[in-house]
Amino acid sequence: MTDFDAIDALLAGARQEVPLPPAGERRALREGLNLSRTQLARALAVSPSTIAGWESGRDPSGEVREKYAYFLKGARAKLATAAPAGKPEDLPPTEADAEPETETDQHPVQDDGDDVGALPTPRPCVLCGQPARHQVAGFPQHLDPSHCGTPERTRTTHPASAAEPPSPPTPASAPPRPQAGGGVKVVPAGRRLKTADDPDLIAAAVSAALDQHGGDVEAATAALVRRAIPDAMALLDQTRKGGRYDIVAHPWLPDVLRKQSARGPDQIWEARPKWTRPDLPPGEFEVTALDVNGAYLSALKTHLPLGQLEHSTGDRHDRRRAGVHLITPPAWEHDAYLPNPIGSRDEPGPLWVTEPTLRLLLRLSGPKYGLCDPPEIHESWTSGATEGLLEKFRVALKDARDRAIAHDDDVTLEYVKAMYSKFVSTMGESNYNRELYRTDWMHLIRSQAFANLWWKAHRAYDEGLMVVRAMGTDELHVIGDWRAVFPEGRGVSEVKVKDVYRVGTPVAAGQDV
Repeated sequence: MTDFDAIDALLAGARQEVPLPPAGERRALREGLNLSRTQLARALAVSPSTIAGWESGRDPSGEVREKYAYFLKGARAKLATAAPAGKPEDLPPTEADAEPETETDQHPVQDDGDDVGALPTPRPCVLCGQPARHQVAGFPQHLDPSHCGTPERTRTTHPASAAEPPSPPTPASAPPRPQAGGGVKVVPAGRRLKTADDPDLIAAAVSAALDQHGGDVEAATAALVRRAIPDAMALLDQTRKGGRYDIVAHPWLPDVLRKQSARGPDQIWEARPKWTRPDLPPGEFEVTALDVNGAYLSALKTHLPLGQLEHSTGDRHDRRRAGVHLITPPAWEHDAYLPNPIGSRDEPGPLWVTEPTLRLLLRLSGPKYGLCDPPEIHESWTSGATEGLLEKFRVALKDARDRAIAHDDDVTLEYVKAMYSKFVSTMGESNYNRELYRTDWMHLIRSQAFANLWWKAHRAYDEGLMVVRAMGTDELHVIGDWRAVFPEGRGVSEVKVKDVYRVGTPVAAGQDV
């Protein structure tokens, strides 16, 4: 083949990007056909917030761009040839002709099958009981949480004997629902299944915010982040329906969990690492700063006390209970290459630690690792505990986060991050979350995140990497082939590169190392 033949083949195979109309016209074409973002997103296999981004100026690429261009071209042709449908003058106006009653109703939600739809008459919201004009997955509810008057609660879940959520309304023309044993539609939810008529509160909130702000991604994201705390509590309530355990949301707390002054901390030590390796071997090294994804999200899976904490004394640990413990920590003789499990603490003597820190020390003192002596337990405040208390809540957030990453959905990603981070940070003595007052949970979840980072540092060391820094809950600096140890990506079980830098001085030729 000559050079000219190669150029001809290159030109023949080259493809230009399909042109797209301006952003404003894209939305007008969709709305002109009375289609919701959710309907179009489903057809293109993307998220509704991705459609909103395209309608506010962001352009798709690749195969999905061709599909979107095909839709817009077809929509333009259909609207150009469609004749306006007239109505007889003597017919009374229908409900669709009525003026909207609220600002939110000025962007009516289109009927979307089992997803989001308008109700012919208001029905009680499944979250607050007040009249709602829309339904999500068959459940009547307010699309804007600010319109949802969720009542005050002292408990955040319902006992197993609680009534089931109301059944979705069935149109008169629809066949009756199958009875028990006649088949129930289910969909995947993490490693488990859930019934298909469970409302997706996260997707509904994102869709409503984008509609309310006319597809403005930044404005919708800011609005969702502002209401992340009440939305997280609503999601917690939904995931706790039918749960095995009842959660006491406002228990009496011992003095060790109360602030010593208006601005001062309580007496709990969270074991936050702030460690740097004191010495490196001679030579120059490339250091990779790794960012651990979703540290607090992963830490929601920890042993949490269910009820009010009870006091006990003695050097004994009951693995069926969880809480806070006054201990004398063991000496740590490995600071040259691994951080201290109790974090960066200079003051000697007994201190109050959380369940994750105590379990970490007990495990490291066991025969498998033998890295330290057992800690001495003096007294404890504990209650019966379970590791799965927030598991459904965690899985719902994780699944939404995974979908957002897969669809390049920054709105949902920032919203979910705000939900779990603010959920953890405001469950203590905070004026921003009056529904859940569990300072002990806040400390335990944070400490679990620190313990998780410590185990990553140990794994790196055990696999032959040189650990040089461990900071907070999500930052680990290592030297060596870290990709052989940790999977790279944005998932909660993966890590991503935060920074790469060099330290040390190159060894001169002939110099002893």
